[in-house]
Amino acid sequence: MNFDTSVYVDKAVEMVMSYGPKVVLAIFTLIIGSWIINILSKVFDRALTKMKFDDTLQPYMVGIGATLLKVILYISVVGMLGVQTTSFIAVLGAAGLAVGMALQGSLGNFAGGVLLLIFKPIKKGDLVEACGVTGVVESIQPFVTVLLSPDNIIHYIPNGALSSGAIKNYSINQERRVDLTFGIGYPDDIDKAKEVFTNVAKSCPNTHSHLGPDIFVSELGDSSVNFAVRPYCKPEHYWDVYFYMHENVKKELDKAGISIPFPQRDVHLFNQK
Repeated sequence: MNFDTSVYVDKAVEMVMSYGPKVVLAIFTLIIGSWIINILSKVFDRALTKMKFDDTLQPYMVGIGATLLKVILYISVVGMLGVQTTSFIAVLGAAGLAVGMALQGSLGNFAGGVLLLIFKPIKKGDLVEACGVTGVVESIQPFVTVLLSPDNIIHYIPNGALSSGAIKNYSINQERRVDLTFGIGYPDDIDKAKEVFTNVAKSCPNTHSHLGPDIFVSELGDSSVNFAVRPYCKPEHYWDVYFYMHENVKKELDKAGISIPFPQRDVHLFNQK
């Protein structure tokens, strides 16, 4: 059986003549369009930098803008090839809906990250407490926020839980109160103890002298008179003040002859004959 190859050659030539220019034009448009989008993204990024836009939110804005432009470019290229873009957009929307339902948790975390960046309850460098973790904000990523705790451990907190939960931001105010409790014996002099606490707090290098310290008797305990001692400092000096106060209060109370009660148990032995 003989095949007439000329028929197939003619059809191939016809297809090349018909679709070849469209394919070449589509490829050219894709290359030039991608190059223009990259330039526009860089220009947009520089403009936001000159405007002193938020450093954390800026990559989000540039990325979203570039993604939208690329979607428009791809749809235009597909339309140039003769594909009906209306049906293509419908299929793309249905696929997006299916993917969205499958990735509800991830999309919730993404939305939470956007909310954190817009309303700015926290930012990079803040000392915060959230979701049971205390640490410094290292970065706010699309799906998680990275915290560095004082023990040098990295924690990844989902943005969805972070944005919908309670957040303590210790860095917003420049003064943080350090709540301390010290007890002395009932026979000891209260006024003398107050003087010791005051001198130690004022001698601490990182406390704010214009904000206290606040010192008062907070409780008459079972075996001690308890004092609330509350010096103020910058958030980053909290632990320095905390440890300094405990160490030096003990030293100064010993020098002043003031006792620090501790739990004791008396044991009585009876000689039974």
